[in-house]
Amino acid sequence: MDMNQAREFAEEWVESWNAHDLDKILSHYEGDFEMSSPMIRKHENVHSGKLKGKADMSSYWARALERSPNLHFTLINVLLGANSVTVIYEGVRGLSAEVFHFSESGKVEAAYAHYNL
Repeated sequence: MDMNQAREFAEEWVESWNAHDLDKILSHYEGDFEMSSPMIRKHENVHSGKLKGKADMSSYWARALERSPNLHFTLINVLLGANSVTVIYEGVRGLSAEVFHFSESGKVEAAYAHYNL
């Protein structure tokens, strides 16, 4: 992945969330991807803060979109790593960052959300 591809991913990802389009959001991820977030710990009462797979994440994100009907992300920056991208954005929790690790297919296999809580 190069910087242009990383930026394109970030723009599409933000656009998907801003459209509240769950299918489009999930299209960026592998079927068995793992998501880590302090919000999973808080809202799902999962001590590890991790959920795995599109089925569990679809339910979790559907409830998150219901809780935040005015959800809107503003892309601030994109950082490129080795098989990973960090998206820095302004969201409902203020300054936020998500780190995405990609599989060989180009889909996200693991994601880590970070917030200024």
